Amino acid sequence: MSNSADTDLAMDASLNKALDRAQEWYAKNWSSDLVLSDWWQKLGSSGWGFPAWPQEYGGQGLPSAVARQVVSDRMQRGVFGPRTGIATFLAAPTILTHGTHEQKERFLPGIVSGRDVWCQLFSEPGAGSDLSSLQTRAVRDGDEWIITGQKVWTSGAHFAKYGILIARTDSDVPKHKGLTYFLIEMQQPGIEIRPLREMTGESAFNEVFMNEARVHDDNRLGDLGQGWAVAMTTLSHERDSNNPGVGGGGGTLFSNPDVTHTVDHFRRIQNTEVDAFSFATSGGITEVLNDLVKEFKCANDPVIRQRLMKLHSMRETQKWTAQRAKANARAGAAPGPETSTLKLQSSLTGRVVRDLGFDIIGAHGMLLGKDAPAHGLFHKFALFVQATSIAGGSDEVQRNIIGERALGLPKEPDDSRDKPFRELRVGTQKTKS
Repeated sequence: MSNSADTDLAMDASLNKALDRAQEWYAKNWSSDLVLSDWWQKLGSSGWGFPAWPQEYGGQGLPSAVARQVVSDRMQRGVFGPRTGIATFLAAPTILTHGTHEQKERFLPGIVSGRDVWCQLFSEPGAGSDLSSLQTRAVRDGDEWIITGQKVWTSGAHFAKYGILIARTDSDVPKHKGLTYFLIEMQQPGIEIRPLREMTGESAFNEVFMNEARVHDDNRLGDLGQGWAVAMTTLSHERDSNNPGVGGGGGTLFSNPDVTHTVDHFRRIQNTEVDAFSFATSGGITEVLNDLVKEFKCANDPVIRQRLMKLHSMRETQKWTAQRAKANARAGAAPGPETSTLKLQSSLTGRVVRDLGFDIIGAHGMLLGKDAPAHGLFHKFALFVQATSIAGGSDEVQRNIIGERALGLPKEPDDSRDKPFRELRVGTQKTKS
């Protein structure tokens, strides 16, 4: 028997064993009558919430291919998944990659159980697409760092316990080299959070003002001045629309904490409020679009069928790109242009879904709220989807990355790369006389 055949047999045996164990645990513990917070705690303690994570940090230690099948099986059985969001999508993968053993033991249990909510403190008014121009400062004070500056577009900051923060610790070196990555407590003096109203009518984003907030050096992630390299890990996950930390099977944040109202995901969402941000990033739009096709009886329309087939092809291409990116990550390679390609594919797919959905519902697109088709869920997605072309690095930034790293095109002229940051006029400094 060939080595390849031996490997396949071993993988099949590992998968069957894992599925049997998971299904046995679900049969004993899952109930749609559970309060969501109680279920998250129970799921987190079992290791089945994030089966690919190491056992010592709340997972099952399964190979990623096996873990994906276990998650897929859970979703098909209608078992509700772990709480998802910035904590599982961005913070946990970065901590798992760069954190010390002590940091993993301290921060990961609260993420696994769904107890701790995190936010991302990256973008600034003068440092969005050009993130390396950020001006938030971190000044050493004994065993602590004093943080002063402003962040913007911070999702969930108003209820987050922790934030992943990039701040400038050295202005005498080039802008990419003077950054450090911190894990900061949000509920402390010196941090002010102001909501930003979006065109959805909601306020999922915030401005965050830090005036001498503090973070202990034990909460520094990675080496001093190496924050840009750590941030690249975070951004590679943010640009991956197939990251299992986002969807993973329906762990989106709902205002109603009763599993009963959310077990069928978005099919019975009319009795549960969900914000546009959570819905747009959950993957639930697939079910909603399918429901609209049935409701408006257009499955046999040749034009609609052709466009649905195009959408299917785009999604299959995304899956292939995601597999390529994950294969590189498993091989220890740095995030490559596949991640940027995936980000571009995701934002384009979102716009295709938006336009197709409005053509399907026709004049009903003028309605809004629960009187609209799909109880207004499609409209929430349509209003929010524009943000996917900006969040996590704009489409223009992703095209530059692909051009430079995949096509070998010359980089854009930039004389700031080798100058000390304090000599630059970047971000909001451009307006200074």
